[in-house]
Amino acid sequence: MSSEKKNVAGISVLAAIFLTGFKLVVGLLTGSLGILSEALHSALDMVAAVITYYSVRISDRPADKNHNYGHGKIENLSALIETILLLVTCIWIIYEAISRLISGNTHIEVSVWSYIVVVSSIIIDVTRSRALYKVAKKHNSQALEADALHFATDIWSSAVVLFGLICAQFGFHFADSAAALGVAIIVLSVSYKLGRRAVDVLLDHAPNELYQQINGLLRENEEVKCYHDLKVRVAGADTFVNVTVHLQPTLSLSQAHEISHKIERHICSAIQRCEVQIHYEPNDEEHKLEKPF
Repeated sequence: MSSEKKNVAGISVLAAIFLTGFKLVVGLLTGSLGILSEALHSALDMVAAVITYYSVRISDRPADKNHNYGHGKIENLSALIETILLLVTCIWIIYEAISRLISGNTHIEVSVWSYIVVVSSIIIDVTRSRALYKVAKKHNSQALEADALHFATDIWSSAVVLFGLICAQFGFHFADSAAALGVAIIVLSVSYKLGRRAVDVLLDHAPNELYQQINGLLRENEEVKCYHDLKVRVAGADTFVNVTVHLQPTLSLSQAHEISHKIERHICSAIQRCEVQIHYEPNDEEHKLEKPF
């Protein structure tokens, strides 16, 4: 496994532990629902970061007898678990915020520590999400990308809480509970995106952008007269491609085999960690297609 992936995931865990403790202490001291909701959010971030850390360790294991396509989908499963954790956060935040707004018990103590914890959270989350995105893109890791997106929401939610604190400073204490509802809306939005992507991969939904990219790569090969039955699936950082191509019927078996290898190399050079399987057929009347592409 890439030590870079392991390191960035490990640092993410440490940062989440620090922020969770910091927010929890300040939230309890000030009674701020906004900060307490952020503490819960960070606690689930910590759980998500731990899940991501172990998922990237497992996902890079090679294929074996029991896992013929490798262990990549553990990354997508971890993203789905993160989504569930985020939804749990939203339910609690919405319940508490509405209860306070209805009861009128919205008074909070705003101190300098309230601002320090929120601003510190924004700074740490900006640094952490950028580092995760960078490594995720480099290694095509969906688990790290999901983790980065997960923590990027903290930046926006912390900004919402900061706004609530400023309003409370001027006597508008209800703004803290309203800010907590804002956090929940942000988290719900990101949860939907994370969950939909995770489920799509787990159900082998062909990613449209990747599918179109492979279509374009196949059309670039002049030896391919037509192709069909293109199938694309993703598992973690790995992409699996199956396609049937039609070649000139006068080609020898070795020539057809060489062309198929050429196509495989062409696709693999454009898509990281891609495994391609090509079935070739003669482009004659027996194998003629009405819609070759």
